[in-house]
Amino acid sequence: MVKRQVFYSFHFDNDVMRVQQIRNIGVIEGNTPASTNDWEKLKQRGDSAVEKWIDENMKYRSCVIVLVGTETANRKWVKYEIKKAWKDKKALLGIYIHNIKCPRNGTCSQGVNPFVQFNINGKLLSNIVKCYNPNSSNAYNDIAEKIDSWIEEAIQIRNSN
Repeated sequence: MVKRQVFYSFHFDNDVMRVQQIRNIGVIEGNTPASTNDWEKLKQRGDSAVEKWIDENMKYRSCVIVLVGTETANRKWVKYEIKKAWKDKKALLGIYIHNIKCPRNGTCSQGVNPFVQFNINGKLLSNIVKCYNPNSSNAYNDIAEKIDSWIEEAIQIRNSN
């Protein structure tokens, strides 16, 4: 199977350590993360600079994966990334990451499905795009075993919508 190029969308402040673990799974090629300093500098340059960074980093990706933590659905840039992915006909999926243990904070509470906020031709995006909830007792391994098939399924779903 081909390693797919993906873009990860997530709440940086709360979930970067959980996201790093998922990046380290290695079954897919993910976008290079911005460091905390780089992200803060980028945000200081304004919304258009952040949008340009997102647009450039998402450009050649076949799938956008929203890694859903406690507050992800409320994040301005996550919302932008979801809208952009759908507009650009990118495959889109969500994975709840609340059961991935952060070395600093342990697990967290499950966040809201971010796709419920979007309406596509009278249909909720959450009824089109899947948001997976990995096995709570072994979330990391569940994601590692299934992420490539979830991506392929998301690509099929997007190609038919």
